[in-house]
Amino acid sequence: MSHDKIDFHVHVTPREISGNWQKYAAKEPYFALLSESPSNKFASAEDVIAALDSSGFDKAVIFGFGFRDMGLCRYVNDYVIEETKRRPDRLIGFMSVAPKSGDLEKEIDRCRDAGLRGVGELSPAGQGWDIAEAKETAVLTAACRERGLPLLLHANEPVGHYYAGKAAVDLGQFEKFIEHSPGLNIVLAHWGGGLFFYETMPELREKCRNVYYDTAASVFLYDHRIYRAAAALGLTEKILFGSDFPLLPPSRYMAALRESGITTEERERILGGNAEMLPGVCRASFGGSAKSRVT
Repeated sequence: MSHDKIDFHVHVTPREISGNWQKYAAKEPYFALLSESPSNKFASAEDVIAALDSSGFDKAVIFGFGFRDMGLCRYVNDYVIEETKRRPDRLIGFMSVAPKSGDLEKEIDRCRDAGLRGVGELSPAGQGWDIAEAKETAVLTAACRERGLPLLLHANEPVGHYYAGKAAVDLGQFEKFIEHSPGLNIVLAHWGGGLFFYETMPELREKCRNVYYDTAASVFLYDHRIYRAAAALGLTEKILFGSDFPLLPPSRYMAALRESGITTEERERILGGNAEMLPGVCRASFGGSAKSRVT
């Protein structure tokens, strides 16, 4: 069975923000940190389509930046809504939200009703919320779970070289968040910072039964053997291809996938089959009340 090739981790930025990023960075420290990095790039929806076409991909999951200010999140969400409506056959939209905002549920409902199909990429450290504290995450996780929306979170490995955006959030905090979020489909970016390795522990495998991992930034972090490691652990069905475009185009990942030694079927699952199976993402339904869509 053939699958669409889907890039699950793609950032877009409205031209007003990308062209005046210093103005917004002055009030958003994490945005400033990433924007000032020499490796930083901004992309429009048109840039995404060009990257998909040049890399042989069919679709992308796009989202803006996880600002602390909900007003800025709304602004980028409006852009994502507009572009996904223009290109529904190519672009799938996720929404950015500020988890500590009093307007959290209102914005989630607005974006869900406009066709967005998930929440993320959110950054606990960058947005200043404690991922391990159930009281700080309860509204966010309940809103996502009740509306059948997957939640994409930034994660990073606790060892190795430093880079802009690498935070001191340890894997134990993510474990606590997963414990506090039963029934919620969670996607941990950047291989979950290595959390997937610990699914060899039976209790972690059980806790993480609704947890997926994307491959964003693999080129800068791991060699091709990471794909074979995931296959050896029986986790191929939980790996979602993500490029982290515009940091990297999807084409940069293909050599590692070819060299990994995983089967053609496993490769096709990672490149899109798994994303197609993630509830609500590729075949969303927006009819009825939020409560009727609990998964």
